[in-house]
Amino acid sequence: MDKSILILGACGQIGTELTMVLRQKYGNDVVVASDIREGSGTLMESGPFELLDATNYEAIEDVVMHYEIQEVYLMAAMLSATAEKFPMRAWNLNMNSLFNVLNLGKDKKIDKIFWPSSIAVFGPNTPKEHTPQHTLMEPSTVYGISKQSGERWCEYYHKKFGVDVRSLRYPGLISWKTSPGGGTTDYAVEIYHRALEEKAYSCFLSEGTKLPMMYMDDAIRATISLMDAKADDLTVRSSYNLGAISFTPFEIAQSIKNHIPDFEINYEPDFRQQIADSWPSSIDDSMAREDWGWKPTFDLNRITSEMLENLKK
Repeated sequence: MDKSILILGACGQIGTELTMVLRQKYGNDVVVASDIREGSGTLMESGPFELLDATNYEAIEDVVMHYEIQEVYLMAAMLSATAEKFPMRAWNLNMNSLFNVLNLGKDKKIDKIFWPSSIAVFGPNTPKEHTPQHTLMEPSTVYGISKQSGERWCEYYHKKFGVDVRSLRYPGLISWKTSPGGGTTDYAVEIYHRALEEKAYSCFLSEGTKLPMMYMDDAIRATISLMDAKADDLTVRSSYNLGAISFTPFEIAQSIKNHIPDFEINYEPDFRQQIADSWPSSIDDSMAREDWGWKPTFDLNRITSEMLENLKK
């Protein structure tokens, strides 16, 4: 057995696709999916699955011991928009789940950890264009506060205890395979569904709100590439900036109109606008490119074509 992998939060937006790609890469039997609820039929039937609460250390430890797990991908989290409604629940899930996994690493019960951070670690005083790897953060959301705290703990556990933990600051992610998970960038997924179903969309962000975005295929590839990188090549143990493209709701609507000319969009900004306004417009990910060869492959036009083509099926 080359690898034995546990994915916590395997039924979420990222976890679902990550599980299937890892099973294809390493074999179905050695990638254990887990979540607090059951997932899609494909995920459940393609390999081992465990009902598991990511905040329960003993339960995670039991699964790790039973399957002789070497690597853990901790994808369980409460995302930005939902976390604003349930701040203490979000903090409990996002932080305690991380401590559970970091402590397994500290005690040498697992070899390697992936934990996702987010552009939500940045705040209104962060440089908005080409946001650098190391910069002023001051996040203003519950989600962002938990992610910035998590980054500091990841770096601490690496330096203090030698834990091999790796992380990416995901931008907004776009996928046709799974439903949005309660994030501020979810409009960029919803808009394609509405375009096909109703040829109209009411956007909860203003037309000029420019945010960093990425197609899910690129995000999964980046995640696995980082985990495959040699430990000595990695210079960032908090979380790597990860970029691809940036666009506004107006620009994504225009790309959809190239395929659906009578598509219409209107703008009704809600509480998520304030969250979006505190985030960067574009990301400098030069350290990821230099350290482990990161390079995105999807631009906006290709994303729109892929989304509409697959959602029609």
